Amino acid sequence: MHPAAATQPKALDAVFSNMPTVEYDGEEIDCASGERLRDVLLAADASVHNGPRAVSCHGHGSCGTCAVEIRGDAGEPTRRERLRLSIPPHDPDSGLRLACQVRVTDDLAVEKHDGFWGEQKRTTES
Repeated sequence: MHPAAATQPKALDAVFSNMPTVEYDGEEIDCASGERLRDVLLAADASVHNGPRAVSCHGHGSCGTCAVEIRGDAGEPTRRERLRLSIPPHDPDSGLRLACQVRVTDDLAVEKHDGFWGEQKRTTES
């Protein structure tokens, strides 16, 4: 439950109970339904970029540097997102999503992969 929910009137219970949670890098981040995933993570000081943020498109869906793996219902990719993820080094069949194009409406677990664009799936060593 969101920390502020304990001090709010009962009428706001429905609002706070409908707040999705994003799990990223071992942290759970509450947000308002409909927020862009990139904005949620940046507001929590959790970057979805492996390189300098200055070279990103700042959320316009054109650079592809915020590509992440998502577990949970993140809705359908936008047209812009599908287009960008079809351009190398990305692969449209990778299952990755652009954090700047995803609207958070349900609980999500998010993982950033290696590589400048987050396109290299991490492997575990045996």
